[in-house]
Amino acid sequence: MALHLIKLCVGVGSIGDLKERIAERLAEKRRKRQKPEHIHTTRMVPTRAEELLSGGSLYWVIRGAIFCRQRILDIRPFVDKEGIRRCRLVLEPKVVPVMPRPRGAFQGWRYLAAKDAPADLGKSGKGLAALPEELRRELRDLGLL
Repeated sequence: MALHLIKLCVGVGSIGDLKERIAERLAEKRRKRQKPEHIHTTRMVPTRAEELLSGGSLYWVIRGAIFCRQRILDIRPFVDKEGIRRCRLVLEPKVVPVMPRPRGAFQGWRYLAAKDAPADLGKSGKGLAALPEELRRELRDLGLL
């Protein structure tokens, strides 16, 4: 069974903002003639990489709730210029909205068991995916989602 990660999406206020950021980074890589991969760099290297690579995703917490995910394609540990171990998470550029779920702040990332992961909106949302993100947020805040 796949294992997932959960992480705060710092500096992003909506799924739309995240999609724009990804598109900008990929466009910049294309301009520089680099491989157009979406990479998120993190300080810690997951010890359970094999489980994450067997279908795992990175679930993003945006403004206090899990709102979307991206599939993890590869995990690339490296040492930066200062000699600090870091990790590049190669993510599928496609952002998948999920059933909103409140989540408090935390540092770094955490593992998320598949059984605890929110369902994709397309699979269980019954039309919720078609609603504007801000309306989904308001419904979640009212306890209706």
